[in-house]
Amino acid sequence: MRSILAAVLFAISVAVPVAAQQKIGFVDSDRVLQQLPEYNTVSQDLDRLASQWQQELDALDAEAEALRAEYAARELLYTDAERERKIQEIEDKVTEREALRRRYFSPDGELFREQQNRLRPVQERVLTAIEAVAEDEGYDFVFDRTGDLVFLYTRPRHDLTQLVLDELGVGVGLNRQPGTSR
Repeated sequence: MRSILAAVLFAISVAVPVAAQQKIGFVDSDRVLQQLPEYNTVSQDLDRLASQWQQELDALDAEAEALRAEYAARELLYTDAERERKIQEIEDKVTEREALRRRYFSPDGELFREQQNRLRPVQERVLTAIEAVAEDEGYDFVFDRTGDLVFLYTRPRHDLTQLVLDELGVGVGLNRQPGTSR
């Protein structure tokens, strides 16, 4: 038990100076984006587009509601065949509205694609600026404090990905077998 405790204390004492040598920073990307005129322009354009599409959906809702109201007012006057046709007409309008809603607003819908296409250049510009600042100021890691912990920049020398892949025996050009010494 004492040997395990000694090993843990030794590992901590060795790790603290190494960690202290790394420079870590963060960026509030929401604040940065809010300051960019082109981001605000794109956001306004996307808001207008979403509003336009929502108006289309609202119009289909109004049409379906008008059909329902007409059906309710005249239901007793319709023959069985007319009732079925009117009910089908209402269902078709609701189905049309739902299909349009999915086309515009689903996770893979047009609004999402428009956001991706129009915001990508702005986001790339911000990322390039972050990388330049990180390099100029000597930061090893930069993360975004806006949401989940997302690293926006890391020094390549700290990338352990290939070592992990090597350890797992995965990847091209396996340099060593898993479990062998480094």
